[in-house]
Amino acid sequence: MHARMAEQNRPAPSSCDCFVALPPATASRAVIFGKNSDRPRDEVQEVVYLPAATYARGAKLKCTYREIEQAERTHAVILSRPAWLWGAEMGANEHGVCIGNEGVWTKEPVGEAEALLGMDLVRLGLERGRSAHEALQAITALLERYGQGGSCKEEPTPFVYHNTFLLADRTEAWVLETTGRYWAAQRIREGTRNISNQLSIGTDITAEHAGLRHHAQSQGWWSGDGEFNFTKVFSLSHQPVRMEAAKARYCTGKELLQQHAGRITAETIMDILRDKASGICVDSEGFRTTGSMVSILPRDPTLPCVHFFTATPDPSRSVFKPFVFVANVTPVLKAMSPSFGDQDPVQKVPRFQSRVDRRHELYRAHQAALDLMETSQEQGQKLQQTMQDLERQGLEAMKEMLAGGITLDPEELADLLFDCVDTEIKFYK
Repeated sequence: MHARMAEQNRPAPSSCDCFVALPPATASRAVIFGKNSDRPRDEVQEVVYLPAATYARGAKLKCTYREIEQAERTHAVILSRPAWLWGAEMGANEHGVCIGNEGVWTKEPVGEAEALLGMDLVRLGLERGRSAHEALQAITALLERYGQGGSCKEEPTPFVYHNTFLLADRTEAWVLETTGRYWAAQRIREGTRNISNQLSIGTDITAEHAGLRHHAQSQGWWSGDGEFNFTKVFSLSHQPVRMEAAKARYCTGKELLQQHAGRITAETIMDILRDKASGICVDSEGFRTTGSMVSILPRDPTLPCVHFFTATPDPSRSVFKPFVFVANVTPVLKAMSPSFGDQDPVQKVPRFQSRVDRRHELYRAHQAALDLMETSQEQGQKLQQTMQDLERQGLEAMKEMLAGGITLDPEELADLLFDCVDTEIKFYK
């Protein structure tokens, strides 16, 4: 009954796509990770670097809505996140762990009570995991303890979903799919994998919630006989139209990865994230791709991981800019949104009763550039070419560094994202 009611009242979901390719599917001995974050059209996404930190035993941490126990040590992270919340849509940490999440709806009712958002769990996994598996363990422990729930949209009308996650590091990847406090996970050791707003783990379950199967039986969703297929057991019997669209995106994404198997590079994933025909790059009236990320995670631990972020909407008309973890990273204030402190409508209860302008300097400059592209074809084409050249320079420098052709000074790397954002804004002016 609850599941049927939840299905009838569910708002049209946003859509996201996450991808990972591992050797031998990649062109080099590296894992390649990528994600498009598809969110409400006017939502601003910022890119934020947070250094490693230590905390007193018993310290508390306020996530978007819920206060939890703080870890004694958190890893340095780079996050791409909707500017109004604590967590992140996607990001990476100093140990080469990358995580992205997606919204899903299952037979389990969604939790409207404020708990941890899936986006909070992305950040918590990155701050607490030295490997993809360790991050997964952190996320599932927090999920079981605190639950997931609360509105995922900066609006008074609640927008609530369960979450799936794609986690990757230099050696392997994991898919984690949740339904309430229950979960199943699948380890990926080679080849390619993608997720798109639907359950995708079948019988190949590597780890699961201790009470998962008992819960499924108690709800009458599984007889207890024969094999246990997580997707079949927990998926809604009648999928909403937009969930059916997610299935088409999932299949297209899978095909695009398979087409390039053995030759996948960071550029391959960037091209997939820019694919509007498939719906992977979203540009609709209500939703669009508000931020994108691609990471190169070399198998060789002596080589740095390189993470590319747009920090602007629509990757087909954005620049992927590189970031590398080093000491004393320069804060990129021009890609960070203004802070409103206690006056933020998110902090006041009832929440979201008003709106504030969260646009950062890069977002504003990029918005003006998009307007120019739409009003002047000639100037728009020149600008697009300039953006492509800027991105190519960054990609080539990073590839040369990973190939050992050049050695970049740590101080240069500390300024890398700052300099790229600064240059991009100057081109727009």
